[in-house]
Amino acid sequence: MLSALSNPHRLRIVGALTEGRNYVSELARVLGISRPLLHMHLKKLEGAGLVTSELELSEDGKAMRYFEAASFNIELNPTSIAEAARTLSETTDLEGD
Repeated sequence: MLSALSNPHRLRIVGALTEGRNYVSELARVLGISRPLLHMHLKKLEGAGLVTSELELSEDGKAMRYFEAASFNIELNPTSIAEAARTLSETTDLEGD
């Protein structure tokens, strides 16, 4: 989860989704980023359990994927950080993503 939240774009995405669920095209417009870049970040956030998605059909039959922030709570203290650090390999995210 911490790795997924380490990127400013992903922080902005989660922040935007706290206002309610949204579909990819509108969310990209709100955030001012491209849909491919947004998809990449949403995939990382969804994989970490920070957002969820649901595919719906619009009235005109167009498939639209809606995302919303998942309920989560991260407690940060020295012990939780030490536990997270033990899961990292020497090359994990050292160059960033």
